[in-house]
Parts: sequence; C-alpha cells; structure tokens
Amino acid sequence: MNQPMIAAAQYRGDKTFTLENVPLPVPKPGEVPVRIAFCGICGTDMHVYHGNMDARVGFTRVLGHEMSGVVDADGEGFTKGQKVVVRPLDHCGDCPACRAGHQHICHSLKFLGLDTDGAMQEVWNVPAHTLHILPDDIRMDHAALIEPVAVACHDVRLSNLQAGEDVLVIGGGPIGVLVAMVARDAGGKVVISEVNAHRLTILQKLGFDTVNPAETDLQADIMARTGDKGADVVFEVSGTQPGVDAMTACAATRARIVMVAIHAAKPAVDMFQFFWRELQLIGVRVYEPVDYEKAITMITSGGVDADTVITDVAPLADIQQAFENLDASPTAMKSLIKVGA
Repeated sequence: MNQPMIAAAQYRGDKTFTLENVPLPVPKPGEVPVRIAFCGICGTDMHVYHGNMDARVGFTRVLGHEMSGVVDADGEGFTKGQKVVVRPLDHCGDCPACRAGHQHICHSLKFLGLDTDGAMQEVWNVPAHTLHILPDDIRMDHAALIEPVAVACHDVRLSNLQAGEDVLVIGGGPIGVLVAMVARDAGGKVVISEVNAHRLTILQKLGFDTVNPAETDLQADIMARTGDKGADVVFEVSGTQPGVDAMTACAATRARIVMVAIHAAKPAVDMFQFFWRELQLIGVRVYEPVDYEKAITMITSGGVDADTVITDVAPLADIQQAFENLDASPTAMKSLIKVGA
C-alpha cells in the first residue's frame, strides 16, 4: 500500500522555502493530528526568513504556529472534524517555572513551529494538551488570529488595566493593534503611537486615536490628552529606542509599563523615572490557557475586527512569494497562508 503524502513548506535558509511532498506523519502517543486550514505569518517567522534564527531552526524546518484547523482522526479525547487551534507551547513539567505553575515560561520550553515542525503543512501532529476546541460556526481564517490575539490578552491581563484608565500603545503593527483592541475591550481609553502612514490609516479606520511621533511631540500630546497626568498603562510594542524613551516620558505616576516587544539590543532605560514616579515595569511572554479562551471569545464576539487585520491571503503553493511580499510591503498587517480547504 502506498503511504499517504502531504504537502509541507520547508525553510531552506537564505530566504528560501521549498514545497515538498512528504509522508503523512504518524502521531506519537499523546499527539493529535490536525488538518491545517490557515496559518499566519508571524514576526518571528520573518526573523527566521531573514536568517536570524538559523542556528535554532536549521534548514529543513516547517514553520508556522498562528493556525486554525480540524482534528484529522479520533483520539486522545478529541473527535475527527472538531475545529481547533494549537497553543504552541510544550513544557517539561519539572523545572522551577513548571513546578510553580508557570508552564508557559518553562526553562526548557519548546515552541512548536520553531523548535519543532509547525503548521505550514497539510497535517500537523501536536501534543493533545496544546489544543483548544473552537465553536462550530467560527470562520477558520479568523480563527488563525487567535494565537496573536492571545498574546494581546496575556499582555493586557498582566497589566491589570482597569476600565477608564488612559492607555498608550507604542507601535501600531500587528501585535500593537491587537493589544489596542483588547485594551479597548477592557475599557481602556487607548491612544496608539505609530510612524507608518499606512498603518495609521488602518488604525484610524478601526476607530483609534493615533499620534505620529515623527510629526507630533508624543509626550506633549499624551500630557494634553490626560490633563498632564500621563498614561496609566503603557505598552511598548515598537522594539525601538525611541519607544523605550517614550514609555517612561509618557507614563503617569505609578503607571504600569508593559514590555511587549523583543529588543534585539539592550535599550537604554530612564531608570530615574521609575524612582521618581514609582513606575512598574512588567515583562510579558506568550500566553496561558486562560488567554487563549479569552482570545476565542474576542474573535467570536467581534471584539477583534479580523477582516481589517487580515490584509493578505496566499495559498501554500505560493509561500515563497507570500514571504517576499510581506517583507516588501509597507501596508500589510496580518498575512495568512491558506493551507487546506
């Protein structure tokens, strides 16, 4: 009997993907096969594309973790045909973080789709504990946003944002706009700082107040909006030194500053402001199960304008072109790969 084959997009280094026909993988004990519908291209995937993570991922890796799909076979408590998303974190269960209940920041955390093969293939076998069941009526392209929305839900939850508080989001890219949506849903009065004119247009279409710090004094603007108080919660999502400068300059007394961005180089931080205004700096990384459930609710309730956030969709066969287009585009927000039917 001929072994079934599936299509898989493999990263080969040097900004190159090849579409391969590979044998359908057999699930290991504890794994569930998921037939992939859509997979988003993440900022981390773009770092891989640029060759910045070759030592970690190698040159035969199937990328992808922002996905939606359906269970492909009964087993491990799941039923074939159930719509699901994967929370792509596999923890060791025995390190100090895991023992303390913080499995999402396990000392030996495996990130599925980077440290293992991921969702840019027709069938993906994943640990059963990573699956979240979706409502039957959810759109599968929208469901591919659940992973990045869960990032935003985690960030806002750890900020302890209260309804009515002034919020500044520094950086209006894909994660920044989702943080802003979740913060608005929580009752925050949100302003987004962004320099990209195309992104500013999208943010304004979504109903957000915006500031372009290349044209306007951001600190003066925030102080004017808040009666010289400053922002109660600041999310640094830009990953830039000007963003780090702004996060303390625009913060209110006892503000909470949430460091969302990954900074490639150590930024200079105005530590005096932490002393002077009794500021708090909060680190956030990935998500926990509760954040995934909140993200599912936000997608299904329309709390996230998925149609506006998703700006490009390409078939798996065009994955090379999809990465090239996203890399060159000043207008794209979230690009999806349509893997299955």
